[in-house]
Amino acid sequence: MEFTGSQTIAASREQVWQGLNDPAVLQECIPGCEAFTAESEDEYKAVVVASVGPVKARFKGTLELSERDAPNGYRILGQGEGGIAGFGKMTATVTLADAEDGTVLTYVAEAQVGGKLAQIGSRLVTSVANKLAAEFFKRFNATLTAANEPAAE
Repeated sequence: MEFTGSQTIAASREQVWQGLNDPAVLQECIPGCEAFTAESEDEYKAVVVASVGPVKARFKGTLELSERDAPNGYRILGQGEGGIAGFGKMTATVTLADAEDGTVLTYVAEAQVGGKLAQIGSRLVTSVANKLAAEFFKRFNATLTAANEPAAE
């Protein structure tokens, strides 16, 4: 299943790039994220709780960043195991471009699921995956926009 989206973020491309590479910002923005730790500059371990229809599971997995092109974008490879719920794998390409009012962040992602998750039906899984991606970027946008607003005097 494939999903795409874009957001305009009221921050410079360099600020958006820094946010995309900051483990604390990523943890704050990932829906259901309980833990997010750097294993190296390009690899992270994560624990995320997610519900897909009747299946709720704690996924433990890795997130690897590659093909970095600062401050233009990168590729993400993620995979997680949710025990009896099954597994999920995702690849995404994130690109950044200057916009009149900040930075346009565009993503193209492809996901695969197995186990009980695959039995639920691709429409529901795709809908939840789209919702989670949209929620992440909404939170990311809000976090960077808030960090960029001038302090009230």
